[in-house]
Amino acid sequence: MTGTATRYLYLTRHGEASPDESGLTENGRRQAVLLGERLRDIPFAAVHHGPLARAEQSARLIGEQLKSVPTQVSEVAGDYVPYMPERNELPAESADFFLRFLDGATDEEREHGPESARRALDLFTGPVDGEEDRHELVVTHNFLVAWLVRDAMYAPKWRWLGVNHCNAALTVIRYAPGRPASVLFFNDMRHLPSELRWTGFPPELHI
Repeated sequence: MTGTATRYLYLTRHGEASPDESGLTENGRRQAVLLGERLRDIPFAAVHHGPLARAEQSARLIGEQLKSVPTQVSEVAGDYVPYMPERNELPAESADFFLRFLDGATDEEREHGPESARRALDLFTGPVDGEEDRHELVVTHNFLVAWLVRDAMYAPKWRWLGVNHCNAALTVIRYAPGRPASVLFFNDMRHLPSELRWTGFPPELHI
């Protein structure tokens, strides 16, 4: 992708969701506010968020901590399966595990997810035109964060599988002209107190 200025893409997974995923828990709301406070001095051009309530509510709470940054819904920042691998693409030792995981994908996800993922790459990645660097925040879901990190690492398309992101943690990718994409940091939770970290991960993976 061409461009004359650097894009800094900030990625976060929505705050902790209620069991029915209809919105955020109290912890999820606290996570979003704390992330917004951490990002308060970043000169964002925009905050993009997926259309589901847990992403919209997170983006609103983050945006309330920022300095007059426009917040806009984006369908391609939604929750979907970005790529469906064939068995022969996957490592032999983990193919059965990943394919069982993907069995739950709906026909709609299988049909439309990859196209949304391609559009997300077009919209959110690469250097930008102009003379000024651009900072953008995308409030989204675990799968899209994994997909964009995979792309920045030039990893195979299937490798979004197994890349996991905590609620309201922060990942930043830099896209500088004439240079490969660079993941500056991933799944950073320094803005969250210990009791609000690692939500979205099973308990045995908490550190």
